[in-house]
Amino acid sequence: MPFPEIIRLSPNFEAVPAHERLGVCFHHSVLEFEATIARLLQLESQVSYHALIGPDGTRATLVEDGHIAWHAGASTFLGRPRCNDFLLGLAFAGDTYATPLTAAQIDSALDWLAPRWACHEWSPVRMIDHRQIAPGRKDDLNPAEWNRLHTAIVERFGDA
Repeated sequence: MPFPEIIRLSPNFEAVPAHERLGVCFHHSVLEFEATIARLLQLESQVSYHALIGPDGTRATLVEDGHIAWHAGASTFLGRPRCNDFLLGLAFAGDTYATPLTAAQIDSALDWLAPRWACHEWSPVRMIDHRQIAPGRKDDLNPAEWNRLHTAIVERFGDA
């Protein structure tokens, strides 16, 4: 069953095209779905994700894939700084330390990933949580929830 999708474009992005996508960085927003969207639509927040997934699996597109969302901050992945330039940002509404990801959120994330996975030479190693690219500065997702999500990614797309 397809999940509902809404488009609410955030002003917080760079219109400069991103030329390569090395993977996806996963986040949690701490706030609930609508509150997160409201915050991300404020220019002064200076934060955005390419997409946000609510507890029922509803997805909000906030920045088009071809543009640079402001989700990673000071970060490094595969020895490269400025992860916003080459990683898509996908966030789950809520705080994964307080409330586990729902099955609908995980399924919706896998559905969101599927067409992108087909376009890029990705492996599960290129699916990362925010902690991995900003150690000591960020701690989302909850490690147990990250393990659940990453296991689902491997099961859906393989481990190569």
